[in-house]
Amino acid sequence: MNIALIGYGKMGKSIEKLAIERGHNISAVVDLENQEKLFELSPNNTDVAIEFSNPSSAFHNIAACLRQKVPVISGTTGWLNKLSDIETLCTTHNGTFLTASNFSLGVNIFFKLNEWLCQVMGQFPNYKIDIDETHHLQKLDKPSGTAITLAKGIVKNHSRYNHWELKTSKEEHLKISSFRKAEVAGKHAVKYTSPIDTIAITHEAHSRKGFALGAILVAEWIPYKKGIVTMNDFIKL
Repeated sequence: MNIALIGYGKMGKSIEKLAIERGHNISAVVDLENQEKLFELSPNNTDVAIEFSNPSSAFHNIAACLRQKVPVISGTTGWLNKLSDIETLCTTHNGTFLTASNFSLGVNIFFKLNEWLCQVMGQFPNYKIDIDETHHLQKLDKPSGTAITLAKGIVKNHSRYNHWELKTSKEEHLKISSFRKAEVAGKHAVKYTSPIDTIAITHEAHSRKGFALGAILVAEWIPYKKGIVTMNDFIKL
């Protein structure tokens, strides 16, 4: 299949390498230096676009793909305040769109484990919940989209918490702590702490390969879908 890459940082390069290994063709690479190529994408030359850019560019990139009838999946985080506009655009143009804070299959299983554990632990109010996330120094947004997804899962399933915040001290707000260190692909921990013990679940990525492979697997699947789809639709969780 023909795959367009929008954003050519470390993730874009990892996706390119794996896509070629799996027998796919890279129809275009769109980056800051050649943004005009974005408007050359069409169903005639591209089966799907994979978008990993930055929060300031994501909306523009995704909107262009939808207007040009190209299915698009996006792993960019930090722009979701405009998600409803993209969903409307997708519906208007009968397009295909998926956004995910993380394409790793392991992380998406971790999301479900997080929700299940939260439902169990909600019975025991003496446990306080915190989330820690650590990423490489180049990651611009804090907290990570993955941490936000974990936090939303907890807020949905636990009666104590109604919101998440960075470094909050309010009892009803879930605290997320963000750390940036060299050469960390991504580590997330959800901790339940009481005066007598701590229960924690952790996901640690050893490289970007899991994220890249997940994105390609979704790209192989999504051209046969229509509308707004999710990772739950893909892995049937």
